[in-house]
Amino acid sequence: MARSALPLLFSVPLVFALGCKSTNATAEPPKPAGQAETTRAPFATPPVLAGAPDIATLVAKVQPGVVSVVVDSVRPAAAGGLDMFEFFGGRGPRGGDESFRSRSQGSGFIIDKEGHVVTNAHVVDGVTDVRVKLADGRELKASVKGRDPRLDLAVLKIQGEKADFPAAALGVSEAVRVGEYVVAMGNPMGLGHTVTMGIVSAKSRTIGAGPYDDFIQTDASINPGNSGGPLFNLKGEVIAINTAIINPQRAQNIGFAIPVDALKDVLPQLIAKGTVSRGRIGVGFQPVDASLAKALGLDKPKGAIASDVEPGGPADRAGVRSGDIILSVGADAVNAAQDLPRLVAKHAPGSKVELKIQRDRQALSIPITLEELKEERAARAPVVQGGPAAASSSALGVSVDDAPNGGALVRGVTPGSRADGELIAGDVILEVNRARVESAADLSKKVQAAPNSGALLLKVQRNGRTRFVGIER
Repeated sequence: MARSALPLLFSVPLVFALGCKSTNATAEPPKPAGQAETTRAPFATPPVLAGAPDIATLVAKVQPGVVSVVVDSVRPAAAGGLDMFEFFGGRGPRGGDESFRSRSQGSGFIIDKEGHVVTNAHVVDGVTDVRVKLADGRELKASVKGRDPRLDLAVLKIQGEKADFPAAALGVSEAVRVGEYVVAMGNPMGLGHTVTMGIVSAKSRTIGAGPYDDFIQTDASINPGNSGGPLFNLKGEVIAINTAIINPQRAQNIGFAIPVDALKDVLPQLIAKGTVSRGRIGVGFQPVDASLAKALGLDKPKGAIASDVEPGGPADRAGVRSGDIILSVGADAVNAAQDLPRLVAKHAPGSKVELKIQRDRQALSIPITLEELKEERAARAPVVQGGPAAASSSALGVSVDDAPNGGALVRGVTPGSRADGELIAGDVILEVNRARVESAADLSKKVQAAPNSGALLLKVQRNGRTRFVGIER
């Protein structure tokens, strides 16, 4: 049987001959008369680099609160992995009816003396048995207390031991600055407690993992098995939970961690009832790009456009309209569209919050009562059939037909035109600058009547959903 071994790294000391005297017995030649004696200064040892982080002391302080998580689970057979991002434990699309038993390892950290442990939800997906390995060598049985798949967080509870565990301190991820040092700890590749160091490379990263993407990016080395482990600042506080990396075949040292502030928002619910209830407002939304910002009268791209408003939903009842720009939820600014679901979800169902919006270049405040967010099935988009004859809107660079229920159905887009890259065949143009479009001919009239300066604001239906498009004039 072949024996496997970990590669060893040897350190070879370097020997320098600095200021050594010769052992040759030959006498030095006499100095010329009148030349002063010179004394060579002794070699000075360089001082310790001022301000260098003391990682060893930090590790000794926080390591007792870091654990390895060992799980036996039943998982569905994988239909394929994620192409770009790797979630250490197999989050991603799965297919087929078959399942298999597996044993895997992840990381976590203790958050209180009672023995509650935080890790990633995907680490304990389909789990049948969970154990945690402490830094002191003990291996203890644990149970899954709660899971939040939307945020990919889970809480475990250590069983059968006296409740006096060393806990990690939780920091404030909002206060984290790009460029500051961070330390990752965990169980990469099942090796056990391992420490790596890096910096915060970026904040508020969106990687398509879920509706609440808001990752901290780091170049601290993290690998499969680090999932669920802590990312510490130099105060020894947990600022994030290591979760994903860029596929190593594509890039190196690009890791992503869930900010600890997001954990603190859901932790009480996970411990108390095992699940998380979130609010919803009932709108479809889209980002604001530069062209849309110009068409909407914004000084810069910001906020989220309410492209669809669910009939009878919370936003509809409160008076929100399609085309409104949502700029804040309560006290939190919507700096980008990706912020909206996360900021709404912070509030409990039944709570009342105030939306600040812009409508027709006017600022409004709308109070809204949230409903509970539940799993929703994606609706099948209807296929729109147009009339037999195509008209042309040369001002936009599209050929259009009359749409059956009003509007103009896009049949084709002229390459290099203003609409190229903004509209596609199959789009139905419903409005121009907030004015309803009745037909293909009506579209041409409204485009020609629009001011020549600024950008056109089009309301478009695509694949059963409404969106807004800004087209420069």
